[in-house]
Amino acid sequence: MGDTISAIATAQGRGGVAVIRVSGEGALSIARAMFSRKGEFVPNTLYAGVIDCGAFRDFGMCVYFRAPHSFTGEDTVEFHCHGGTQIARGVLSRTLALGARLALAGEFTKRAFLNGKLTLSAVEGMGEMIAAQSEAQVRAGFLLYGEKLSKEAASLQAVLRECLAGVDADVDYPEEDLSFDLRTQVIEKLQSVISSLNGLKAQYRSGKKIKEGVNVALCGVPNAGKSSLLNALLGYDRAIVSPTAGTTRDIVDGTLEIEGILFRMTDTAGLRESADEIEREGVRRAENAIKGADVIVWLRTDEKETPPAFPAVPVITVGAKCDIKVQTGCDVCISSVTGEGIAALKALLYERGFGGDDGAYLLEERHYAAVCAALAGAQTALAGAENGLPAELYAEDVKRAYVALGEISGETASENVINEIFSKFCVGK
Repeated sequence: MGDTISAIATAQGRGGVAVIRVSGEGALSIARAMFSRKGEFVPNTLYAGVIDCGAFRDFGMCVYFRAPHSFTGEDTVEFHCHGGTQIARGVLSRTLALGARLALAGEFTKRAFLNGKLTLSAVEGMGEMIAAQSEAQVRAGFLLYGEKLSKEAASLQAVLRECLAGVDADVDYPEEDLSFDLRTQVIEKLQSVISSLNGLKAQYRSGKKIKEGVNVALCGVPNAGKSSLLNALLGYDRAIVSPTAGTTRDIVDGTLEIEGILFRMTDTAGLRESADEIEREGVRRAENAIKGADVIVWLRTDEKETPPAFPAVPVITVGAKCDIKVQTGCDVCISSVTGEGIAALKALLYERGFGGDDGAYLLEERHYAAVCAALAGAQTALAGAENGLPAELYAEDVKRAYVALGEISGETASENVINEIFSKFCVGK
């Protein structure tokens, strides 16, 4: 990493301000060559002046961050110029002419990781914040970025190291008759680690919904009011509404946030037998949407109507069109015309569709796999210790759990995994 890299760090196109970031050993010399400041650059100080781009000049600002107290851990300079496309490109071209090279996608962040400024999970948290589609995803990404998960993993690794130290003492000093006490301590530590890992594993259900959203299927017989309800929930006309039964022939969807969680609403075709080929296809697609739903909203038009069985999926039974007729025995009664019951339905959607902690930070499948692998190793080691196996045998399972947890921070992650994560970032990040 001896070379100096440069890139435009802000979005392309017109804007108030554009930022060009330079990182590496030559960053300060480039700043001296391009910026009008005569004296020394005091770190962490934003200076106003003229930026010399060679072909033209711009009035802007410049700030210098001295290594290792920068985002990348290297000497870093940022030029803040006016946001015109050509101005930003001109500043960038001048930095390249003065010895920098164009940064690769995610290379600034990768240097921060390689220089020990960020763990791999913190990098992923940053990516989650940038790609967030809901407030909850921003909050969860921030927890990851703030090293919440990597700190927990490191804490569990410390306990596993203590287990390994006890095993080594048992193996190296058999004459001291330490086996029983050490084995008891190792068992207690492994039980503690397993409890913590189970807690982390349980977070993934909420984390997955925070990241991907909660899938909601609006179901019922034809003309139950599903399309009207979708429009009422979204606050605008997304689906065609008609008194003619069977109007919805295809999947119609939309999204809304409830308490910061993204809900993906799907209006489905009315479920009934039909001789119409197109309507039958609509029913088939509705059934597929139901299979992928996290929660089902069944709109009931009659108190005698019984919804089909939906195994393992929460169902909210809604009495529709309560402005015309109020039904009993429903979870909630609503009117898409007057808005009555819509707020109560949203509360039920949050409770039954999400029902988790929006502070969960186990978002990535990679992290979940690492936690599961660590849990399997710790459980196998615990069984070996409790069954009186020689310490050197279950020590391998303790090591397996330790290495799996290292995948989270990046300590033991493969180069392919690291490269894949950074490839998702844009140039300039």
